[in-house]
Amino acid sequence: MRRNFILFGVFSFVTVSVSNVRRGSALLQPQPFHDAQNPRSSDSMGKESQVSAMDIDAPKPASSDQIVPKFSVNVLQLLKSAQMQHGLRHGDYTRYRRYCTARLRRLYKSLKFTHGRGKYSKRAITESTVSEVRFLHLILYTAERAWSHAMEKRQLPNGPNASQRIYLIGRLRKAVKWATLFSQLCAVKADSRTSLEAEAYESYMKGSLLFEQDQNWDVALKNFKSARAVYEELGKYGDLDNQVLCRERVEELEPSIRYCLHKIGQSNLQASELLQIGDVEGPALDLFKAKLEAVMAEARSQQAASMTEFLWFGHRFPISNAKTRVSILKAQELEKDIHGPLADSIPADKRLVIFDKIFSAYHEARGYIRADLATTGSAESVKDDLNGLDKAVSAVLGERTIERNLLLVKVAKSKLAKRHDDKNEKVTKPEELVRLYDLLLQNTADLSDLVSSGRDKKPEEVSFAEVCSCKSLAFRAQRCFYVAKSYSVAGMRAEAYALYCRARNLADDSLKKLQMLDGNNKTMVKELEDLCKECRSNSCIEHALGTIEEKKTQENLSEKVSNISLTGTERLEKFLLEKLEVYESAVGDSNVKCTPRITGFPPSFQAISRNPIVLDLAYNMIEFPDIENRMKKDRKAKGGFISRIFG
Repeated sequence: MRRNFILFGVFSFVTVSVSNVRRGSALLQPQPFHDAQNPRSSDSMGKESQVSAMDIDAPKPASSDQIVPKFSVNVLQLLKSAQMQHGLRHGDYTRYRRYCTARLRRLYKSLKFTHGRGKYSKRAITESTVSEVRFLHLILYTAERAWSHAMEKRQLPNGPNASQRIYLIGRLRKAVKWATLFSQLCAVKADSRTSLEAEAYESYMKGSLLFEQDQNWDVALKNFKSARAVYEELGKYGDLDNQVLCRERVEELEPSIRYCLHKIGQSNLQASELLQIGDVEGPALDLFKAKLEAVMAEARSQQAASMTEFLWFGHRFPISNAKTRVSILKAQELEKDIHGPLADSIPADKRLVIFDKIFSAYHEARGYIRADLATTGSAESVKDDLNGLDKAVSAVLGERTIERNLLLVKVAKSKLAKRHDDKNEKVTKPEELVRLYDLLLQNTADLSDLVSSGRDKKPEEVSFAEVCSCKSLAFRAQRCFYVAKSYSVAGMRAEAYALYCRARNLADDSLKKLQMLDGNNKTMVKELEDLCKECRSNSCIEHALGTIEEKKTQENLSEKVSNISLTGTERLEKFLLEKLEVYESAVGDSNVKCTPRITGFPPSFQAISRNPIVLDLAYNMIEFPDIENRMKKDRKAKGGFISRIFG
């Protein structure tokens, strides 16, 4: 009886231990997802819990005693890295949207959270679903996909139409919905920093939606300020990269905040001053820039109503098309930035961007003018006005092209003078400046031909053509100078010396012509004077270097000739044919400096024996006897006339 009681106790102890092990493994494994809307799944869960509770004698620990894991997501750094690497560095929202779609597909597959194989059955992400950090990534990239799709519609060439704008706002609403869910789940499942970043992300999305809808500017302002406050606070902590990202985000949000203040009447900014706000680049500013461009287009259309003609070299060309007026007005506003008093303070890269916008505006104006020419009837006066306007706009476009290329020349010269550029910059070569001056020569020739193409030439056009001719001569001198510099770098001294002298002559001729003309040409005159000095100094340097190199060449040649020997230079190693009795690999050992050679080629000179040279000095002094009587006489010489005939 006692033995049976002991065996029963041991058996019960083993049963309880196995049950505890089963319970521990169940806690370690991830719980399967159960749909909240499926009552069968909840019933089955209840039955399984009852069975497990019956199997285990010990009571289950309370849920409050379990440690809830807190996930950490660096939201701003994650999004910034994904955006810069997948299209938004160049404003390509289509590429970024496709990346978000591919990223979501990978996340759904890795999490085994697909929505059915055949028929689509939606699976909601709730608080109980988020068992790891990838579920938070899932929600975040869904919001980013909706936002990038909306921005893709915003960047259409002619802007979104009515139906596309409705779709755009719908996608922004989706982005707000997912950003709100992301913020709610991060408040429960993530740490405090992630929760703050999620709230800032939600505020930014809500502000962007209201910004696009043109309504509730005070609410949009509140959301943008909330996001800015969070990023300002987060920028005080963490590593240096995180602080830089937060500060950049604050700078990106600042223009939107100022625009909201302007719309609700709490700012004294004018519409023209708003252009200076959007100097910061970033994806957060794209909506602001699109809205700002729409506002400026509206302001230009109001100003264009008073613009009736285009003035160029004393000619006044009427402008009848409103779109042409708006495009020309846009270009003239941009020209104030590069010709104004603060133009020198603008960096070169931003000035190049302004030039590109000017070219785009003038090309639009030319397109509208030529469309009007195609639709114009037989009215000659209207055609003459449109042709004159097209010529004037093309001439102004040519002048701006020359100015842009001169800016590129200035940048290239500054890099060439440094000799050593930064690691990220390409070293400038003289050939690049030669190419730029080729472009300038072509641009000047085209502009001169365009201005002088009319029948009735005014004095202004004649003087402008003369200035173009002088500029072309100056560009030729500069081009010749940098061609000489490229020859100098290649070590061709004679060619470089001749080209420097040629460049100096061209510069002198151009300088004389410019001094005879009336106008503000002080900058070009100063450049030509400096060019003359540089040509003179460089030609002297090339002459001296050429003389030194020629003398060294003669000395080296004489030294090499004096060292020539018939036997050749001494060989440190024997050829393979000279040591056939010793085995050696044809490839050579690793410790041998050079590979073995079979024999020398060409063969070296060898001394050979020859017959002695005998000089007979007594031969010319000997008198030999006369032997004519012993010589055979010629019978033909003694024959008569008949014998000479018949032989």
